[in-house]
Amino acid sequence: MEQNCHPERSAAESKDLRLALSLLCCCFAAAPASAQISFTSAVGLAVSGSPRVRMAQADLDKARASLAEAHDVYRPEVSGIMDLGYSYGAPLGEPTLFSFSAHSLVFNYSQKDYIRAATSGLAAANSSLDEARNEVAEDAAVTYVALDSDQQRRAALVEEYGHVNQLAKIIQDRIDLGQDTQLELLQARRTAAQIRLQMLQLDDQIASYRSHLAQLDGLPDGPMATESSSVPALPEIPPPSPQIDRSLTLSIASPGPLEPMADTPGVAAAFANARAKQQQAFGDSRYLYRPQIAAFAQYSRFSTFNNYGTYYPAFNVNTLNAIGIGIQITMPFYDRLHQDRAEESRADARHAEQEALNARSQMFEGRAKLQHASAELAAQAELASLDQQIAQQQLDAILTQLQSGTGDAAGPQLTPKDEQNARIQERQHYIDYLSARSNLRQAEIRLLRLTGQLELWLKSAAAARSPASPGTPAPTPR
Repeated sequence: MEQNCHPERSAAESKDLRLALSLLCCCFAAAPASAQISFTSAVGLAVSGSPRVRMAQADLDKARASLAEAHDVYRPEVSGIMDLGYSYGAPLGEPTLFSFSAHSLVFNYSQKDYIRAATSGLAAANSSLDEARNEVAEDAAVTYVALDSDQQRRAALVEEYGHVNQLAKIIQDRIDLGQDTQLELLQARRTAAQIRLQMLQLDDQIASYRSHLAQLDGLPDGPMATESSSVPALPEIPPPSPQIDRSLTLSIASPGPLEPMADTPGVAAAFANARAKQQQAFGDSRYLYRPQIAAFAQYSRFSTFNNYGTYYPAFNVNTLNAIGIGIQITMPFYDRLHQDRAEESRADARHAEQEALNARSQMFEGRAKLQHASAELAAQAELASLDQQIAQQQLDAILTQLQSGTGDAAGPQLTPKDEQNARIQERQHYIDYLSARSNLRQAEIRLLRLTGQLELWLKSAAAARSPASPGTPAPTPR
């Protein structure tokens, strides 16, 4: 009878109901069709296939080759020359058929500093590789956590949308009975429109996170489902020290190792690079007024057809072989090129020193900000969790009263409308909790990288699992 009296309203209700059912079907049908990937697999694929990591690995290989090159100057360099030709008249040069020569460095005041510089460069490349891996791992971990949270929020929004549509139907029935007003129906429809908008916005975010994660992992861009239970629990992070030791400077006149601090690999790479610049400058400054000793050896075989016998009577078949060995000592007294190069190296060292100190200062500042932000986000997540649990308790109480047919003696009788309102409130608080938990996890993952614990946490990811059902309240994460 009501459908005959209100054909437009019935059509709208049927359309909303079909949309809600289609959203629910899509939500549950998409899970088995999507490619599911665990947290550890996503992070591992991102680190192993990242171009940034491969570039850092190439830089490390180059640093190893540079260190080997600094040592190789002490190893003899052997070469051979074959010189075939004929001269007419007076002989030009030595009538050599072929010769072999070898020479190597024996002693140089600056070379040991260059070796130290290459060693520090290798340490910087190692730290840069660790930093690149941590950055990629952080990016993949944060993206995975955000994608997992958005997928859970999307599923909760679908459930909330179904409750709102059911509430609108109940309100319409109550309007027909003269118990509610059109204002309440408009408010319910407005809530449904808000939820549809949130779902569209979440769909855009999910697509963006999926695309980014697929690019990091080298996977085809498409449907991707996360595994919530594979995300490990986050460890307790001690508060960082607000004190920054600015006395750790790099003296060009007295090189030495820096005191260890709780630095990230990126900051450690900056200080190692500064030490390399320091040693390079120290070696360049010790070029003048210091002897350089090199050893050499040579063997030559002379020819007999270049008129040497005519112009040099002592030359005969008994002097066809020549062998020479010796030591060459060089003492540089004046060289403007090397002096200017030494000044350039000192400027590079000072720049690298300040760059390293600036990187450390930014690290401590970012660590302190993230520490405070994490504390605030933890409080927000705890509050959202308590709100969700309170809403769940209220929903359970309403369901109990509706099933028993009893109401609150001090208040009006409960109705199915109250039930749907309670369900909507519970889902909304749960969505707020998921959002707060995701923000907390992302901040703590970034903080783990700044405290040097990210790699240890990722190694424990396979063993640590904390499954949580998207339809039930989850404990506040740490």
